[in-house]
Amino acid sequence: MIMAKNSSIEWTHHTFNPWWGCVKVSPACKNCYAETWAKRVGLALWGPRTPRRFFSDAHWNEPLKWNREAEREGERRRVFCASMADVFEARAELNEWRERLWRLIEVTPMLDWLLLTKRPERIGRCVPWGEQWPHNVWLGTTAENQRWLDRRVPELLRHPRAPVLFISAEPLFGFLNMHPYLPAPGKTARAIDWVIAGGESGARARPMNPEWARDLRDQCTQAGAKFHFKQWGHWSPDELGVDREHRRQRRIEVYGRDGKLLVLVRLGKKASGRTLDGTTWDEFPEPRAAAAVAA
Repeated sequence: MIMAKNSSIEWTHHTFNPWWGCVKVSPACKNCYAETWAKRVGLALWGPRTPRRFFSDAHWNEPLKWNREAEREGERRRVFCASMADVFEARAELNEWRERLWRLIEVTPMLDWLLLTKRPERIGRCVPWGEQWPHNVWLGTTAENQRWLDRRVPELLRHPRAPVLFISAEPLFGFLNMHPYLPAPGKTARAIDWVIAGGESGARARPMNPEWARDLRDQCTQAGAKFHFKQWGHWSPDELGVDREHRRQRRIEVYGRDGKLLVLVRLGKKASGRTLDGTTWDEFPEPRAAAAVAA
């Protein structure tokens, strides 16, 4: 969607898109929900040569209203930017819109802006803040498997003064060894503050082995990093035991690290839910504490 106050995304309050459109860069992009949504409304915006869709002043004024509401209520709000694009995509015509976004972030101090990218190597070339990051910027990157984790997270950690550094392991496609990047006793270098994990949704979704999510949760809890389990996605464990006429659904078998057989059932995102081992993991980081850690 272009923009959403009271977003349905579990880890944010609002979504804001400075533009629509992107280019696929890694396996997580294969079944891009944003591209699917754009096509649904008749727009072809994905690819290096396709146009991007831009918006009016009225659109850009909405976060100013959200900021005023947050001030009146005395409660901060999180804004996911951008659900239909990548703020750090390498296209020259986006520069003026990025500059407008940085100004908007600076004049909305009650909004915590979640900048999630698959291009963390471009962050330093795009942002104007250097060593003086605004207190309301949460900086994240997507890491769907170990290859992309090890490629992207070191780039993210080049910005230790961002108030929050986070990982979105959604869709999650394998075990992730997060230990080099999480807090540890005696570690003084900047670490990841927050990890979001979840399975892929949609008709062509690839299943997530439950052991991948459990292992990631355990690494975070042991290290003291915050963990948020967003969803199972289109596939969920048969062991959830909910009466959903699952025997009529397609089933596949996967194995845990101990060789235990696990059965996944194709139920859809809503029916699958988002509890992991009986718990809804809704942890969030504390920006001020994160900002105190610097390389």
